[in-house]
Amino acid sequence: MGRAEPVLLDLAGNSWRDLAGRKLEFSNPDAKEGMDLESFAATQVGAVGDITASRKVKVPDIPIDEIGEYYLAKKPFPWHWGNSLYLEWFSQTNGRVVIESASYELRIVGSPVWEMSAEEEKLQQLANEKAMTGFMDTLAEVADGSASEGDPWNDSPQTEEKADRILHCNDILTDRIQARIEREGEGADFEQIIEQEIERMRSESGDAEIEWTDNVSDLASELELEFDDDEFDLEDHALAERAQELAHQLIEESREKKWVPPGAMEDHPAAYLVESVTKAAAKLAGALNGQTWPPEIDDCGMMIAQLKRARVYLDDAQTALVSCQEQKLIAIEAMGYVLVEVADVAKESDEIISELRDRLEEGR
Repeated sequence: MGRAEPVLLDLAGNSWRDLAGRKLEFSNPDAKEGMDLESFAATQVGAVGDITASRKVKVPDIPIDEIGEYYLAKKPFPWHWGNSLYLEWFSQTNGRVVIESASYELRIVGSPVWEMSAEEEKLQQLANEKAMTGFMDTLAEVADGSASEGDPWNDSPQTEEKADRILHCNDILTDRIQARIEREGEGADFEQIIEQEIERMRSESGDAEIEWTDNVSDLASELELEFDDDEFDLEDHALAERAQELAHQLIEESREKKWVPPGAMEDHPAAYLVESVTKAAAKLAGALNGQTWPPEIDDCGMMIAQLKRARVYLDDAQTALVSCQEQKLIAIEAMGYVLVEVADVAKESDEIISELRDRLEEGR
């Protein structure tokens, strides 16, 4: 409404299985002119997030303006489960964009051009977990442009303590950037927000050693370092591959065996288990993949810091497993294998952390 030209999506990645290879037509039966979309680019270039028409949501059976009355009266409002169209992508121009509604009219046109397998969908959804990583990579190009080789924050971290501090500070920076993008909406000046928040962190910290600009890029890309293929033969680390295979298996079994009932809370133990293992696998991949072994001394501190974050998620997974066991949410034959795998991945992570600490000690 109120826009002359259509919006073209030029995005890398695939939708979920329900829409992959299909042409979807959708319309808003109650379209109204709303926010100012003047700054919303007519061509959206970037990466896909979650794109699906099968997400289950609670749809009120009463007008939205009446929900407040039910809330004040402490009465549950009538609702039913419905499919929501959910379009999410990360744009180089406008940041994170989400279009979501359970009231749109949807229609699949023609026959599918291709079919996505269940395995391909799992891989795509894992890739969606990392979509924000690619999103922050793009943002960081702006930040990196303001840094020079002589700046003190461009030095690689040398110690585990400094790496921990950098990760903590960059968490704050990333949260601030994302919060401002969401708060300011489609009209947000993407590049200006990044530059302002980096400068704000610089002035607040007073710590010239913190690598604000360089590490936005490094951390957002899960520390995947780039090397010349002719000089190094780099492969995915065996432990990262093992963790990712476990995450794939848990996602598949959780769906096939319905570990998580429809409408369950986000902290449901089985859902928490799958989420924790998936996040641990991503952190392990970020820390270990694409590295020479043994790694360079300058890389050890940051690798340790990243591995310790993976260990937090593995501890969360073990806690979730105990709850699943107590509540009998997962069959015992599946439970035993997962318990062993999570424990083994955690143990190997600890061994690598110990090895890297020894290397740091020897390199001083």
